[in-house]
Amino acid sequence: MSTAPQLAVHRDKELMAQAAAARLITTIVDAQASRGSASVVLTGGRNGNGLLAALAAAPARDAIDWARLDLWWGDERFLPEGDPDRNVSQAKEALLDAVPLDPSRVHAMPASDGPYGSDVEAAAEAYAADLAKAAGPENHGAVPTFDVLMLGVGPDTHVASLFPELPAVRETERTVVGVHGAPKPPPTRVTLTLPAIRAAREVWLLAAGEDKAGAAAIALSGAGEIQAPAAGAYGRSRTLWLLDAAAASQLPRTLYPPASP
Repeated sequence: MSTAPQLAVHRDKELMAQAAAARLITTIVDAQASRGSASVVLTGGRNGNGLLAALAAAPARDAIDWARLDLWWGDERFLPEGDPDRNVSQAKEALLDAVPLDPSRVHAMPASDGPYGSDVEAAAEAYAADLAKAAGPENHGAVPTFDVLMLGVGPDTHVASLFPELPAVRETERTVVGVHGAPKPPPTRVTLTLPAIRAAREVWLLAAGEDKAGAAAIALSGAGEIQAPAAGAYGRSRTLWLLDAAAASQLPRTLYPPASP
């Protein structure tokens, strides 16, 4: 069941990152208070990394019990371990190396020089198995019920590594797949599928900058998910678009409240 998207529009990308970081801290703390631990899916790209950097700089980050937080990724560039273009490398630099996480609860996607070598399909199957192992009887299917799953929105409406019209966005059974021939480099990637994304309690879509305005307008106008993957990303209890004014510039004003100061 899809949830109608809610929108929060901020004046610029810095304010958006700070507000999203504050919102994430509150959500994690609430989840830990009610369930003992929290589970979050991170996204890469400039907006995902901007949020992590804002979180690193937020004094309230110490309210989180970092040892009781599971971190997953929505997608990963299938590159060697430690490559600066890998999402996990950028996340470590922005935040993860600065906080006391339990390493066993940081679930990075396999690298291209890892145990599965260059076999991206085997890497995807292994990550799907990790997700299935973490799913409890109270979860819906073969993935944990993530508290928050974050996604950057590309100018072409892609989310994670689900690109318009490519096979991965059409997947209805598997939770993780390998991607070949992605239209932005590198061409080989590992990604969660829409069924895995929709298992999350809350899905947050991040878009900042004029180059994202068209994508936001298309995805929020009722477009189909095969042509506009962002339109198919929604949470079980909440779907939240976090935008700056530039990314919201092509949306009808009736869709969102006035920009925050």
